[in-house]
Amino acid sequence: MREFSESDCLRLIKQDDSQAFDALFRQYSSHVYRFAYGYLKSQSEAEDVVQQCFLKIWEKRQQLREDVPLKSYLFTTAHHTILNQLRHSHYQRIYQEHLLRVGNKVTGNEVEFSELENLYLAALTQLPPKRRQIFELSRQQGLSYPEIAQELNISVKTVEAQMTQALKFLRDYFQQHGTALIVLPLLFFLKK
Repeated sequence: MREFSESDCLRLIKQDDSQAFDALFRQYSSHVYRFAYGYLKSQSEAEDVVQQCFLKIWEKRQQLREDVPLKSYLFTTAHHTILNQLRHSHYQRIYQEHLLRVGNKVTGNEVEFSELENLYLAALTQLPPKRRQIFELSRQQGLSYPEIAQELNISVKTVEAQMTQALKFLRDYFQQHGTALIVLPLLFFLKK
């Protein structure tokens, strides 16, 4: 393949000549690669810059001005691509650090919540069956005391008494196991 001067190469590229574009790539791709690698210190990222740079030149070939050297277009495009890559890497690193921080907190909270849920379920198994049923109808199914009384065919006063005893037992159970009472109300809404 014959060699082209930059002006001939540019004119032919604007006419969709792929051989001229190949000549441009052979002439400058290694220079653009070294330029990008100097900033990015990554072979794959520098190769990406080369690809993006030449792709942009090809996509915008009709808008290229003939009074501007192709080398200037290439290195200006490479410079902008490198800056975008550095910005992207910076934000990606910040995002990854954020995910690690949040991920550790979420994992810690999930473990803590799981332990509390197990403690809650263990406490429920120790309630007398009728008291447990009343408690679950109230806290897990959201029934009011009159609704529970009607469903179980007992008085509202009996429901109130059973709930009072269930809550006292659970409060004592959590205190014995060293769990803060502030989490107790939250656990009452757990669904099986």
